[in-house]
Amino acid sequence: MTRHRPLSARSPVTLFHDGHCPLCQREVAWLARHPRRDRVQLVDIQADDFNAEAMGSSFEAMMGRLHLRDAAGQWYVGMDASRALYAVLGYRRLVWISCLPGLAGGLDGVYRWFARRRVRLGRWWLARRGGTE
Repeated sequence: MTRHRPLSARSPVTLFHDGHCPLCQREVAWLARHPRRDRVQLVDIQADDFNAEAMGSSFEAMMGRLHLRDAAGQWYVGMDASRALYAVLGYRRLVWISCLPGLAGGLDGVYRWFARRRVRLGRWWLARRGGTE
């Protein structure tokens, strides 16, 4: 596996997201308006009919880190899921830069920190905005 693996993600991709997370909801709303939105299928893992086991994972694992599956059936998890998503949306140069030695490890660490706190950060962000967008 190379550090630039997310650049090989094939469209369309399926992004598995937490529909209860305020920050995730904001990102999904942006994706729904994106000019290349046809390259991304969105799946809310909080939906009543979602079955993580059918995806070969567990709900807890999918809640812990972002998951993305590309058209070739390749899985990308965590920061690599974000990188693969942005690669298929056309931000390949930015993704390539984010994969550089040193920078990649730092971004991966920031992602892990954020992923553990995303719901709490989202609630804080909503409270600061008065509960509205």
